[in-house]
Amino acid sequence: MEPTAYALVATDLDGTLLRGDDTVSERSRAALARVARAGAYHLVVTGRPAPRVRELLRGLGSTGLAVCGQGAQVYDAGTDRLLWSVTLDRELAETALGKIEAEVGQVHAAVDQDGVEGLTLIEPGYLMPHPTLPAVRVGRRDDLWSAPISKVLLRHPVLSDDELAATARAVVGSLATVTMSGPGTVELQPCGVTKATGLALAADRLGLGPRRTIAFGDMPNDIPMFAWAARGVAMAGAHPELRAVADEVTTSNEDDGVAVVLERLFPAP
Repeated sequence: MEPTAYALVATDLDGTLLRGDDTVSERSRAALARVARAGAYHLVVTGRPAPRVRELLRGLGSTGLAVCGQGAQVYDAGTDRLLWSVTLDRELAETALGKIEAEVGQVHAAVDQDGVEGLTLIEPGYLMPHPTLPAVRVGRRDDLWSAPISKVLLRHPVLSDDELAATARAVVGSLATVTMSGPGTVELQPCGVTKATGLALAADRLGLGPRRTIAFGDMPNDIPMFAWAARGVAMAGAHPELRAVADEVTTSNEDDGVAVVLERLFPAP
C-alpha cells in the first residue's frame, strides 16, 4: 500500500498517543497535522468515556468524531454529543460480577456512566489506575447502578490483570465482553462491543472502511481494532498478545512511536 493511501489513522490514547503525563507531544501534534494536510482523518479510539476525553480533544483542536468507552460510544467533539451509544445492562453487570467473585473472591469495581455528562463512580477499595481522571466515590456497590452505564472496571487485590481477565472471560460468557485496556484496568462492556465495532461505525460515517485504515495501540483491547484495520502498529512495550498480531512495532509512547510511523507514511511536503 502506498503511504498516502491511508485515509484513516486510528489511535488509542493511554500508552499510545499520550505520554505518561497525559499529554500529547509537540512531535505527535506535528505528525497529526501532516495527516490532516494529506486529507486523511485522525480518530481517537479509547477506553475512556466521552466526558474524560472532551478536554483532550479540545486541546488537539479536534472537532470531529471519537470512539470512546471501548467502542460503546461514538462522540462528536464539534457538537459535544453522542452520535451513538450502547449501555451495559446493570442486572447483567451485577450477575457477571457475582460469577467472577464466586471464582476469585472480592473484587473492587467502578463504572462509567453513559452520556456526555456521565460520571465515573468508584466503590470502596477501588483505586483509579489513572489518578488524574476525576471520579466520585460512592458508599456501597449498589450505588454504582444508580444510572445507565457503559462499562464496569474491575481490580483484584492479589491477581494480576491477565489472571483476572482470563477468569472473567471463562465465567462471564455472553453476559458481557471482557477486555484489558491497561495496567489495573480489566473491564466489562456490552456483549459484542469492542473498539472495532465502534471504529467501524465511525469510519462508516466518514465514508471509509478498513482497507484504508491504520491503527495504533498497546493493549489486548486493541486486538479487535487491529483485526479490523488494514494495518496494526503496536507500541514498544505493548502487551504480548497485541504484539503477536501487530504488523509492525514502533517505539514507545514516551518516544513518540505514533509520530515515528506517521512521519514515514505522510512525508512533509
